[in-house]
Amino acid sequence: MERFLVLLLLALGLGAQQPGPGFVNPVKKTLQEGGVVIGGTVQASNPDTAAIMANAGFDFLWIEGEHSPITLETTRNIILLTQGRKAIPFTRVPVNELWTAKRMLDIGSLGVIFPFTDTADLARQAVAACKYPPAGKRGVGPGMASMRWPVAEGYTKWANDNAMVIVIVERPVAIEHIEEIAAVPGIDVIFIGLNDLSYNYGVPGQLEAPVMKAAVERVMAAARKNKIPVGGPGGASSVKRMLAEGYRFIQGPSDLSLLQTAANDFFNALKAGGVAHKQPVPLY
Repeated sequence: MERFLVLLLLALGLGAQQPGPGFVNPVKKTLQEGGVVIGGTVQASNPDTAAIMANAGFDFLWIEGEHSPITLETTRNIILLTQGRKAIPFTRVPVNELWTAKRMLDIGSLGVIFPFTDTADLARQAVAACKYPPAGKRGVGPGMASMRWPVAEGYTKWANDNAMVIVIVERPVAIEHIEEIAAVPGIDVIFIGLNDLSYNYGVPGQLEAPVMKAAVERVMAAARKNKIPVGGPGGASSVKRMLAEGYRFIQGPSDLSLLQTAANDFFNALKAGGVAHKQPVPLY
């Protein structure tokens, strides 16, 4: 607990300086200008590793609130530790509901990633969750969020312009409704959940299957028509191909997968250098 308090105080100290006049969400600005953004995924409940990720070169952090054990309190600490660092904090919520988004926005997340956005009504609900009235239905309690984003013009109006709405389409029903989903005003990114989509189409992991290619092209066409960037998950070996296909919002690797890769690289380098190392035997 003391460690978390120290980290919290450190983050608050970093945030003492206000963003400059006219500061805007750099991820949103880059996408509006036609650029590409790449994020790092945070799965571990560890602010230290998240802080490293936030300064590693990623444009944003995808804080995983659906497929990880990260609590609300830890999410808050991670978000505070992004102050003074490069990456903008976004959070995936476990379900598309007003209250799940509100809790993440109120602790300083500058974007919410909504899973299973299958219909235009769910897309409208996602947008409403991220906007203060009269533009939306976000409850007004900006104290903690304004601590993270102490903008000179005041948080509430600024947040309506800068907090991002990222909807995930990951089931066939969403593809069938994609033209209506993409036409909903206020969506900043349509993210294709390729893995879930492949399982739901009955071709698990086969991202090049004809049904998957057709689904991706249908999403791309609807997004182009409505001038919305498309996102997807990608590793280093697939990003170049994804950019050529039209993706501009890339969910990069997780902290855990990067740690595993670094460990593997270390032992492979030992082996290549002729250093003998016997693998330890698990004690179970």
